[in-house]
Amino acid sequence: ESQYTSINLQMSIFLFYFCFSLSLSPAGYPCALVYRRFLFYHPATVIHLFHTFSGLALAAFNFGSQLYHSTVCILVQFLMLRLMGRTVTTVLSSFTFQLIYLLAGYYCTATEEYDIKWTMPHCVLTLKLIGLSFDYYDGGKEPSELSEDQKKAALPSVPSLLEMFGFSYFYGGFLVGPQFTMRSYQRLVAGELTDCPGKPPNSEIEAIKRFGLGFICLAIFAVFGPYYPDSYFLTDEYEAQPFWYRCVFILLWAKIILYKYVSCWVIEGVCILSGLGYNGIVDGKHQWDACANMKVWLFETTPLFGGTIASFNINTNSWAARHVFKRLKFLGNKTLSHVTTLFFLTIWHGLHSGYIMCFSMEFLIITVERQAQALVRDSPALTKLANSAFYPIIYVVQQFIHWLFMGYSLVPFCLFAYDKWLKVHSSIYFCGHIFFLIVFLIMPYLRKALVPKKERSQKKEE
Repeated sequence: ESQYTSINLQMSIFLFYFCFSLSLSPAGYPCALVYRRFLFYHPATVIHLFHTFSGLALAAFNFGSQLYHSTVCILVQFLMLRLMGRTVTTVLSSFTFQLIYLLAGYYCTATEEYDIKWTMPHCVLTLKLIGLSFDYYDGGKEPSELSEDQKKAALPSVPSLLEMFGFSYFYGGFLVGPQFTMRSYQRLVAGELTDCPGKPPNSEIEAIKRFGLGFICLAIFAVFGPYYPDSYFLTDEYEAQPFWYRCVFILLWAKIILYKYVSCWVIEGVCILSGLGYNGIVDGKHQWDACANMKVWLFETTPLFGGTIASFNINTNSWAARHVFKRLKFLGNKTLSHVTTLFFLTIWHGLHSGYIMCFSMEFLIITVERQAQALVRDSPALTKLANSAFYPIIYVVQQFIHWLFMGYSLVPFCLFAYDKWLKVHSSIYFCGHIFFLIVFLIMPYLRKALVPKKERSQKKEE
């Protein structure tokens, strides 16, 4: 009976997520169709107003009067850009205000459950507005001082207030992303993001494909999610299971639980349909992946932790790389820049201890994985083994390790509270920490044993 109740509860949660998804992504499809059919040739002011009011309607439907939080932050951001100009002070003030406002929202509203509240879209908006201040600041620099990404995003002037509202409330990205720049939005409104100059883009088929793929991911979560609930980790039944069972459950749970997020990010055909997803021509083919937040094939096939990270929440990771990691170049230390970036992403996600544990594990795992990759690359024996007929077996082992410890890291991310995730980690004897710390400590000795002396000396010289 308890299992039946649990499944019913999980199905109710799924239905909620499905209805919520309908309110944020597919509801954008009619908006995108209206824009294409009736507004594509209209002046920018009309398009900005349409994007603003359609996005506000979605926000009001989901969060009611709480939408005022986003409006306040947009107004403050506009005033900072107008009154403070292209200065470092503007960037720092924007970064500080927007992040503190978000963290205050987390502090006032957070519980020990996954909350669908105004802070969820606000974390997306926070990155948009902070990024806006960086892009405006970059617009005052010489082109030679900017990277290619910065050149594409740099703003020559302060956007109008209406532009900022249209950019912030654009129905294709307000609630769960993806991230995109003001310059991309301006090009959309100007009718430049199309494969047919002067006409709406021929993107209907690509949008339908993306929506279909997202629906498949959501269906996978619907079918299998009820059998792998988060709550099971905290039951006596889970704790009574043998060690191998607990580990396998975490592995399978991780794979299934991520489809909840994957489905939301893959159903971004709205951006493709509107044209915002247009990404030029590569090898003679029009690309529609400018707003792609997931590389589904990479996500499904990679045996590497770095591969999963590269396939997952792409635009947020790109934002963090462009506006945090790369701008910390003055520190002269990539590791310190990496740690600082992960710390920013930790507090941006929320104030729960589980986020700290998750991202600290990510740092440890990625560090060890990069060392292991370098070891295989530099060791003739390991390189030969990796390219041998044994690779399918190696691949299966890699995938097992990959998803087991991906789940190990995700447990605190999903359970939030210290007492909850600590109970789960202790039930499997902190195997993730122990495994990667041991590998980290013995890696120098493995290099000494498996890498020829000539290779080691060349690495030291580099």
